[in-house]
Amino acid sequence: MGIFKAYDIRGVYPTELHEEMAYAVGCAAATFFGSKEIIVGRDMRESSDTLFTSLTEGIADSGVNIIDIGVVSSPMISFASGRLNKPGVMITASHNPREYNGFKLVRAGAIPVSGDSGMQEIERLVAAGEFAKAKKRGVIRERPVDDEYKEHVLSLIDKDAVTSLRVVVDAGNGMGGKIVPLVFSELSAVRLIPLYFELDGSFPNHEANPLKAENMAELRKRVISEKADLGIAFDGDADRVFFVSDKGEIVPADLITCIIGEAFLTKHKGGTVLYDLRSSWIVKEHLESLGAKTQMCRVGHSFIKEQLRKTKGIFAGELSGHFYFRDNYYADSGIIAALKVIELLSKKRKRLSELTIPLKKYFATGEINSKVANTAAKIRELGKKYADGQVSYLDGIRVDYKEWWFNVRASNTEPLLRLNLEAMTMEMMEAKKREVLSIINR
Repeated sequence: MGIFKAYDIRGVYPTELHEEMAYAVGCAAATFFGSKEIIVGRDMRESSDTLFTSLTEGIADSGVNIIDIGVVSSPMISFASGRLNKPGVMITASHNPREYNGFKLVRAGAIPVSGDSGMQEIERLVAAGEFAKAKKRGVIRERPVDDEYKEHVLSLIDKDAVTSLRVVVDAGNGMGGKIVPLVFSELSAVRLIPLYFELDGSFPNHEANPLKAENMAELRKRVISEKADLGIAFDGDADRVFFVSDKGEIVPADLITCIIGEAFLTKHKGGTVLYDLRSSWIVKEHLESLGAKTQMCRVGHSFIKEQLRKTKGIFAGELSGHFYFRDNYYADSGIIAALKVIELLSKKRKRLSELTIPLKKYFATGEINSKVANTAAKIRELGKKYADGQVSYLDGIRVDYKEWWFNVRASNTEPLLRLNLEAMTMEMMEAKKREVLSIINR
């Protein structure tokens, strides 16, 4: 079934993902988790309430109770799972357009369910469809976690250090519109300038996907017109976050990894910080100069969370705008990332543009997608061509030379190869980009 992805279940409502499927996922989740209770949350999408009803019917018919935490961000389901030590299901399609919806699943303790850790079993159970109704039906009880979550995320920063800042936040009509006012109500020094805080799953203003530059355009303009210190954009379920400097420039997420890592290292000297293998050389250089231990990791939240747990790392950053925290049950949270950036800006009494100046040392292509019929064969071809470099197959292929590097990975869902490349000069970056792309596309 095409709706079962590497990290979640996701599809177009109601053609690919519908009430019958939601019911089956509920039954399968009850069987798979084997728990007496399952936490369920949902975002503000137009189909989320309907899917919630069907999903919880399936769970209840299986004899399992439901803890309803209400309309929440995805990080709040991880928080509830960690705090209550119970499995959970979040109804969301994250940053996808309005016609999509889906399910994210976590084991007790906020441990993600992915393709390598149970998603295939969930899919098998749904496909089999042989679910027996329990003699005693489960019940739903409401258990809001809003105030606990606010207290939790604020405990990870020094609130008293936060100074007067003008911050424009674009929630994109997604769950950031609920979480940001909740948390920032405790930060009286911050002047919050809201953009699209109304929860609206039709996304009337723009897609809640900050990875697309066009969805950041208005935020950039408002930062300039408001003479703001910072701009922040959340995706639909508020697990990812992107930043705009006081100059109106989008700050790449790997540079934000440097900044958040620095904020943590003031309290956790010598701690381990993880970064995904698409990140700039500057991440390792900057953080190790501050005394951190660093490790490169595969792309994907389940891989990063697992490695963060194994290493007992304090923090991890991903180029896609996901940021993960040891003291947040090793889960990601857009609001915690935003708070840590604000904390460091306040303590250093510098603007974001000033903090990024020394980090802009190299020249990167950004992610470039190419349609390729046989992705595995093309990666083997690249391995032969660049065998004289430092080659790693941690995730796709990454090859490092003294003056440049590249990573090419296959998409999990489409016949695409994704190229990220960085070099010491703009000229070399452009030349090597043309060179590698010519091999990918021939």
